[in-house]
Amino acid sequence: MIARRLTGTALALVCALTVSAPASAHAGGRDPAVDRQLGTAYSATARYKYLPLATDAGYEPHLCLERPQGGMGFHYFNESLFGSLDPARPAGLLYEATGKGGRRLVGVEWVVPVTGRNMKRPHLFGQAFQGPMAGHYPGMPTHYDLHVWLYKKNPDGLFRQWNPRVKCPASAMKGMSGH
Repeated sequence: MIARRLTGTALALVCALTVSAPASAHAGGRDPAVDRQLGTAYSATARYKYLPLATDAGYEPHLCLERPQGGMGFHYFNESLFGSLDPARPAGLLYEATGKGGRRLVGVEWVVPVTGRNMKRPHLFGQAFQGPMAGHYPGMPTHYDLHVWLYKKNPDGLFRQWNPRVKCPASAMKGMSGH
């Protein structure tokens, strides 16, 4: 039942992106290819709204990050996906606390480790990645990253690093470094 509902939601988004692509491209908006990539990312990650599916897929919980300009929420990383530039395979999932003990998916993140001083900045969805920056937990490499707020609107923009509408609970570790 949950899978059917998520599939329906994903199809609705893909259809909406496809239908609006010509209008947004004509009006100076995003490239229709970017909208298709975003639809791919949404379709591939919608199942992770159910957190146990994310942990079953290898996403491990890490700290909740928040700064005065906004939050990112709780990070769940699948280190085997570090370096992925595939819209369907983000290395990170971003969750916020629901206030009822659960977590709600709000965004996704791609992480590309720095491989050398002359490494070129990665791009995805027509966007340059942020960074390079230090890892956010012991063992996480220096990296570039790109956030996409697919599941919670960010008034500052779809690809902005921090979302002012995302908060960490007072009891969570609040990261104030590097990211």
